[in-house]
Order: sequence, then C-alpha cells, then structure tokens
Amino acid sequence: MEDTGSQKERWPDQSVSGKRTKRFVSGRESTWTRQVSRRRLALANLRLARSIWHGISRAALDALAELSRTYGFSLSVGDLQFLEGSWYATHAGLLRLAQRRCCLGIRTAIQGKLSNPEMNRWVFKATVYKGQGSRGFVGYGDANPSNVSPLVRGAEMRVAETRAVNRALRKAYGIGLCSVEELKWLSGSGTAAESKPAAKSHSQNGSSNGQPRLRDQLCVLIRQYNLDPALVKAYAADFCGTQTLSGASRDLVESFITHLATAARENRDGLICKLNSYGHPVEAQQ
Repeated sequence: MEDTGSQKERWPDQSVSGKRTKRFVSGRESTWTRQVSRRRLALANLRLARSIWHGISRAALDALAELSRTYGFSLSVGDLQFLEGSWYATHAGLLRLAQRRCCLGIRTAIQGKLSNPEMNRWVFKATVYKGQGSRGFVGYGDANPSNVSPLVRGAEMRVAETRAVNRALRKAYGIGLCSVEELKWLSGSGTAAESKPAAKSHSQNGSSNGQPRLRDQLCVLIRQYNLDPALVKAYAADFCGTQTLSGASRDLVESFITHLATAARENRDGLICKLNSYGHPVEAQQ
C-alpha cells in the first residue's frame, strides 16, 4: 500500500483520483493556456502595428513580438508606442504589467531637498515592492516647466511622480525600454522639431509660422492614443471651421490639440465615437 501511494505522488495521471492529480492537470493546462494567449496577443499586435505604421521594419515587428510574449504588452490598450523607429512602454502598460505580476505595492515620496515648488520643479522617489520580503526597486523622476509639454504645464508634480514610478517599475521587471513619459524630446518643450536646423523647420507646403511643431504634437497624440489620422484631420478642420487643417490659424490648432489631448485622456471611447462620425474621408493634401 505504501509503494502504491508513492507511485501516486510521482506519476499523477487520469487513473489516479484525488485533489493532487487535479492540481497537476490544472497547472499544466494553465501554462498551456497562458502560452497560447501570449501567441495570440503577439499576432494581434503585429496585425495592428502593420495597419497603423505602414512600412514598419521587420526588426521592429520582431521586437514587438518578443515584447508581447515576454511581458504581455498590448498595442490595442496602449501599453506600447512606436516613435522614431523604436518601441516605448507607457505608464498604463507598466502598471498593467505590475498588476499581472502581482506587485505587492508602490511607494512614492517627494524629495524635498531637490524640489523647488516656487519654480515648479519637483523630484520624486518611487520604490516598487514585487513581493513579501522584497527590499524594493528604486527609481527617481523629475519635472519642471522646461521638460514637460505645454499640454500638461502646471502639472509638473504629477509628471515627476509618474516618471519615478515608471523607472522603478522598469527596474523591478527588467524592462530595457524607456517609457514615453520619460522622453524629454517628446514630453518637454525641447522637441525633436525644435532641435532641427531652421531650414528644416518648414512644412511641406512651405509654411514657416511654427506650424510644423504643432503638427508634431498632433502626431504624437495620434500615436499615443492609436487614433485614425484621417479622422483626426477631418475633426480638426471642423473644429477650426476651415476646409483643411493647413488653413487654420496657429491659435485654433493649439486649441484643438489641447481639446484632443483632454478628450483622449478623460474619455477615449467617447472621442473614438466622435471621430467615427466623420467617416473615412480621403486625407487632404497639406
């Protein structure tokens, strides 16, 4: 009898009844289901990436597939962004990853000696605890008016905390990708467009009134929230009261960008419904 019991412990199968066998089979099915789910996610991400970024390189697609399988990042919910030929994690994506990995907690604290409220300069320290007994993974983040977007000007303290949390989460889960919120050239006033020579700051139609920088901001929002560019342009023209976006004044375009960013952040589903009401018009020539 003891020998039979020992065999049950070593080789649980369908002929053996009891809770131990059920746990063994359940665990095997759970692992298989998880692997299948990740493969399906990778395929869905690849299809979506090809539809959004036409001509995306094979190397970028391979990297996306690996990120999908390893971390479970999803393009459809905004876990990743593709900017300037590289993948970047988002704050929402990192938080969802921490939830999937059963993160124990995140602690943040203002670094008073390094911060200056009068100048809107804030520095935060974030510590991520992956589980019981974890000593914590530390990340720092700073923000001031010179390295945040005009769209979030006045919210430097929250931006600094977000950046600190992102860095701590990336350290905790071994993510080599930089996060979108940490990019100074993207989220700050020192954008890529501003760093280019003045001769290259003109738009395709020869505009030199600073409009290209606004269009860069609009493109960032479109990519960040996975919006349809043609629908956004149609909505922008309607919002500005012009036939094309290029015919709108700078002030109107700035107002639209602010409106679009707020709508996308607070109610993306409602914004998508609004954009869909414009159908799929042929993209106007700039």
